[in-house]
Amino acid sequence: MKKYRIHVQGMTCSGCEEHVATALENIGAVNIEASFLRKEATFELQDDVEIETAQKAINEAKYQSGDAEVLESHDVPVLGDEGDYDLLIIGSGGAAFSAAIKGVEYGAKVAIIERGTVGGTCVNIGCVPSKTLLRAAEINHLAKNNPFLGLTTSAGTVDLAELVKQKDELVIQLREQKYIDLIGEYGFELIRGEAKFLDEKTIEVDGRKLTAKRFLIATGASPSIPDIQGLKDSDYLTSTSLLDLKQLPKSLAVIGSGYIALELGQLFHHLGTEVTLMQRSPRVLKEYDPEISEAVTKAVTEQGMNLITGVSYDRIETSGNLKQVYILVNGEKKVIEAEQLLIATGRKPNTEVLNLPAANVNLGAKGEIMVDDFLKTSNPGIYAAGDVTMGPQFVYVAAYEGGIAADNAIGGLERKVNLEAVPGVTFTSPSVATVGLTEEQAMAKGYEVKTSVLPLDAVPRALVNRETTGVFKIVADSKSLKVLGVHIVAENAGDVIYAATLVVKYGLTVQDLRESLAPYLTMAEGLKLAALTFDKDVSKLSCCAG
Repeated sequence: MKKYRIHVQGMTCSGCEEHVATALENIGAVNIEASFLRKEATFELQDDVEIETAQKAINEAKYQSGDAEVLESHDVPVLGDEGDYDLLIIGSGGAAFSAAIKGVEYGAKVAIIERGTVGGTCVNIGCVPSKTLLRAAEINHLAKNNPFLGLTTSAGTVDLAELVKQKDELVIQLREQKYIDLIGEYGFELIRGEAKFLDEKTIEVDGRKLTAKRFLIATGASPSIPDIQGLKDSDYLTSTSLLDLKQLPKSLAVIGSGYIALELGQLFHHLGTEVTLMQRSPRVLKEYDPEISEAVTKAVTEQGMNLITGVSYDRIETSGNLKQVYILVNGEKKVIEAEQLLIATGRKPNTEVLNLPAANVNLGAKGEIMVDDFLKTSNPGIYAAGDVTMGPQFVYVAAYEGGIAADNAIGGLERKVNLEAVPGVTFTSPSVATVGLTEEQAMAKGYEVKTSVLPLDAVPRALVNRETTGVFKIVADSKSLKVLGVHIVAENAGDVIYAATLVVKYGLTVQDLRESLAPYLTMAEGLKLAALTFDKDVSKLSCCAG
């Protein structure tokens, strides 16, 4: 294949970039990167496709193609002859498999090194097991607390061991289908064992020395444990061990109130456990907009969870079957007692045993691997992707980065990571979803900001559901009304946020949302209503009256 750069006139926004990319995709181009700021598009074409075909496609898309230049031509990885492998990947989660598959497609010799269970955090101990149990807990909660008069529902005793057994069966199934089976399908190698670097081009795996032309570190992250007196001796739980409990505790104390704490705390609350959430900061989800924090706080307290903010931790003791957490709140000493204690205070990168100084790989203050826009570390032959870099902690971000790392390390491309429109979802009930800039972030970037805040009781879907605790918020540039961020607390917010992600990614405006047709009695209609709220009182509109 040949890699080209074409100068393109007429692109003015990210939406234009998408139009150019689509035109090039239609003629078979791959690895496309269009930039309206640089006024260019880079891409690859098969050798039998003339560059004039690409120029014609751009012109037909109503843009003006200019001079074209060949950047490089290759059919196999652009690497030297040294090394046992073209690409050695440490880790076996989303980033690792994405990179391995892409590397094999380039014709590279690829191996993955894994010290534990194949599949990484998401399928084994994170997304999949927690979300299936969250759904079970939600059903149990609704059976005991449905909002409709005249409808009698009830729930029996929760058999946690049976729920966990079913969860484990799903995990095994998805691990086989989405990870293990793909090793043979694509033909890369799996090496079992602990990896550590001996020098810049050599690692050791359980006594076996291996060399490679390029490395990718994708070892993920694990629960971070705070330094609280007595914690080490308290037999505490983490997000991993909590999901393997076989007996439902009567009470659970949670240190932390980020998305993991909220999800797992609500999970056990909905199964029937008395839950207390504790946190140092004055509000939950402190990095989100205040309206989001307020809505979440209202939701969890309405449901009967205990939330304590502004906490200072003194010590933790164990008395019989109870954990005792000694805290200070507004100058007042308190003791929180519970059968089980969950630590959910964030995550730390898994870099301790890699011996990265030997490879000349620089780390950040939290032990994370420092990378540039191309995911290259301080060692030009070593890349890193996913949670180990402490970027957005989502498996879809890890997979995206793994593919880019392989393109750059093996394909010889220069793809930059773009994380400007990454959606995030917290799977509580109601769920929390966000994309783009918060109001505070937008102002820090120099925008003059205009916002719209729509309470959920203004959304018809919420009214018919009889669940009206929540909010829609849109952050926009006050001059152009370009949407900079969307933040939602509502049922199915995670489904709605994908549409908002496209709005932010492609630079759409509040007016674009106003002029779109939103299906009535869907939660997605809240996006349009929030857009109308910029200059209308939606309570005075009739149904569907945009």
